[in-house]
Amino acid sequence: MLLTGAFHEDGLADVADGLGGSADRGRALEIMKDSRVGAFGAIAVVLVLLSKVALLALLGDISAPLMVAALLGAHVVSRTWPLLTIRLLKHVGDAAGSKSKPLADQISGAALVTGFVWCFMAFGLVCYAQKATDAIAIVSASGSLLQALGVAVLASGLAWAAMTRWFWRRLGGFTGDCLGATQQVCELAFYLGLALSL
Repeated sequence: MLLTGAFHEDGLADVADGLGGSADRGRALEIMKDSRVGAFGAIAVVLVLLSKVALLALLGDISAPLMVAALLGAHVVSRTWPLLTIRLLKHVGDAAGSKSKPLADQISGAALVTGFVWCFMAFGLVCYAQKATDAIAIVSASGSLLQALGVAVLASGLAWAAMTRWFWRRLGGFTGDCLGATQQVCELAFYLGLALSL
């Protein structure tokens, strides 16, 4: 959070406040622009952070290298999904004051492919974790850690699809806050998918 300035968590809080606080699209966007954190936002951030800590602790109990691989892999994968949101939805926030609007106009197909290529780093991390924990022999009923990573990426992708559909239905597009919220939920889904598949 120190490296990113907690802007993903801030986006999660703003989206929870806006979409939780009003069924009206215009009012929801207005609430999301407010710098104050409301009840929905505070609850969402606390729940997501506590869930991430609990899941990482669970993975760490299985294997420290697995936890490190999960942490790095989840960060790469969860930051790639919002690029797809930018490509698929239109920007509906305040264009003049938005930090994400210029980005929305510049995401090319090549940039999107580059983002997904970085996701393959997660596969290497899992292979590293599997070799580093050969004495522990982490194998689920369905197979290896590599398959567990596939489940984690799938869980993260399903979370992305649900969030993107929600933004499209409620707002008709995305704002920068939506991208931050998507990253947070996809990261959590990655950890959850990995933990459930082991």
